Amino acid sequence: MADKSGPATAGRAPRADHPAKIRNVVLVGPSGAGKTTLVEALLHASGATTRMGRVEEGTTVSDHDDVEIRQKRSVNLTVAPVSAGGVKVNLLDTPGYADFVGDLRAGLRAADAALFVVSAVDGVDGRTRLLWRECAAIGIPRAVAVTRIDHHRADFDGVVEQCRAAFGDGVQPAYLPVFTGEGDNRTVAGLLGLISRRYHDYTGPERVEAAPPEDVWERAAPLRDALIEGVIQESEDETLMDRYMEGADLDPAMLIADLEAAVARGGFHPVLAVSATRGVGVPELLEELPRATPSPAERPLPDVTTVNDRPVGRELTCDPDGPLLAEVVKTVSDPYVGRVSLVRVFSGTLRPDTVVHVCGHGLAERGHADHDVDERVGALLAPLGKHGEPVGEVVAGDVCAVAKLTRAETGDTLSDKDRPLRMPPWTFPDPLLPVALRAATRSDEDKLAQAVARLAAEDVTLRVEVNPETHQLVLWCMGEAHLDVALHRLAARHGVEVATEEVRVPLRETFAAPAEGMGRNVKQSGGHGEYGICRIQVEPLPSGSGLEFVDRIVGGVVPRQFIPSVEKGVRAQMESGVRTGHPLVDIRVTLYDGKAHSVDSSDMAFQKAGRLALKDAADHCRIAMLEPVDEVGVLVDEEYMGAVMSDLSARRGRVVATEMAGDGRTLIRAEVPQLEITRYAVDLRSLAHGTGTFSRSYLRHEPLPAHLAERYGAALSEA
Repeated sequence: MADKSGPATAGRAPRADHPAKIRNVVLVGPSGAGKTTLVEALLHASGATTRMGRVEEGTTVSDHDDVEIRQKRSVNLTVAPVSAGGVKVNLLDTPGYADFVGDLRAGLRAADAALFVVSAVDGVDGRTRLLWRECAAIGIPRAVAVTRIDHHRADFDGVVEQCRAAFGDGVQPAYLPVFTGEGDNRTVAGLLGLISRRYHDYTGPERVEAAPPEDVWERAAPLRDALIEGVIQESEDETLMDRYMEGADLDPAMLIADLEAAVARGGFHPVLAVSATRGVGVPELLEELPRATPSPAERPLPDVTTVNDRPVGRELTCDPDGPLLAEVVKTVSDPYVGRVSLVRVFSGTLRPDTVVHVCGHGLAERGHADHDVDERVGALLAPLGKHGEPVGEVVAGDVCAVAKLTRAETGDTLSDKDRPLRMPPWTFPDPLLPVALRAATRSDEDKLAQAVARLAAEDVTLRVEVNPETHQLVLWCMGEAHLDVALHRLAARHGVEVATEEVRVPLRETFAAPAEGMGRNVKQSGGHGEYGICRIQVEPLPSGSGLEFVDRIVGGVVPRQFIPSVEKGVRAQMESGVRTGHPLVDIRVTLYDGKAHSVDSSDMAFQKAGRLALKDAADHCRIAMLEPVDEVGVLVDEEYMGAVMSDLSARRGRVVATEMAGDGRTLIRAEVPQLEITRYAVDLRSLAHGTGTFSRSYLRHEPLPAHLAERYGAALSEA
């Protein structure tokens, strides 16, 4: 019976005292490519764990969250350090599902190189290409690991060709898998290093170096030539090509060194073959990670400024003795430990029980107010999945977990309190799927707002707003899977059960034609009464005009002090609407006649008269409903452009322009009613097979078609 108690750590977590002994490698790839299983294999092969966990059993180091165990996929960025060749390699395992791209970008920020994981069974799809673009956009060095090569449907050669077609000619296999058997009985026998010509046999219980099968050279020769030519093109030694063309026997060690340097510069992407479950290719990968990926000292620091936005320039480097500069790349709340921050140190040395300056700017529109505070650092932990081992200090280039930084949020900069600095946060994706929340029980109502605010403080890809018109508490998230995680955390971590409901879109009312109305507020039944009569004309105005109030009183029939009262009453009635309960907008109201009483007239009397006059005018005119229209930009692969444009038209959208965005993508600009795109984040993913992204911003209100006005007006006014 399988042991399901999870992977056991073995001994002390790897430590590093200098940036040269550190590598930060983020694993990137679509969901199901095998990133988490590969991390398990690397941990086990390096001796960090005594047994491999399994995603199917919920026993892996990376996927320790309840949601991850239940869904059997990663939803969080996690860190798993391994020791390889005397170097500490921080493996940053990222989610591959589109809803959790926020954690992917956090992992890219903390890393100095990326290991791009592609399944030999599933190959390269649109989502894979989109993830490659995420990496290419920041220029991070990349290598490719083709996993699941032992599967009977694996096609290593075909997937390498797909990678080359999708990612460019810089993709070349560095190892060639050798197979035995056919069909379902095919298995991996060994790996051949194309430059070193060394062959490792995996048919026994241990990897052994052996002579390769004779028939492998015919298949390997053209691949070796292409690899060497690619390395030579990237080499800084200009004599290599001449010697190669002359037929000279180039030193494999020199070629490997040039290959590793080319990878570190980002111009070359070697492909490694791996079967994580069998351990095939894992030792080779462990050997290559510290050699072929750059150290933190070899990578430029992100832009740095003072808290007053003065550029710091190049005076900061990845120096353990330099000024402290670190960044919070992820924040989580633990019900037992409290808030835990995952921190990448870029300069200086971070030590426990020291006071640091916490600076957070640029995220106010997401509900994260700008802040500059000093805070004492708690315990420092070397993270390994959900576990952490206390450490005395963390040098520049390393990654650690910091306990109880109560004011620090994701994207904040940590620096010396006497020399505060700021790093502008990386680009966060916009959450575009809105969901209205309400407390499931009365006892949860008081806790809901605070719990949702804490959740948004941990995850910058969540945004919380209270709609001032519909009064709904709206949670904006990346997609349905993201929403599922958020609701689970509200219940599990904060003890708040919520129900979801449809988001109500803020409609408007306006006058469809000019009309007149009279407001008569006369109450004289003894004692001090109320007396106010006014007559108004109402005319529609263009969208966005608001209220234009015109005073045309002649002869003092309405005393001057009460004319503002009429306007105040009109404005109050506009806020509550005149027909369906939605705000009334874009009208000109002209006050031209009225009556007053020397004793009973008052400010409140004429306010009520103004409200009654506007409602009376509405009774004599057709009231049009207005719906909000968004300006939408959809970036999609050209092969899906027709389907996306047809779908936008079906949503009553108007396509106003299309632009070539390069790399086989098209930007479609359209104007689409908000009523039609509430769930567009989910629908676009289905239409474009995960390759499409979009943005939206409010443009204006437009008349709602007559056949929809009654349906939406009634439904939304009752809600």
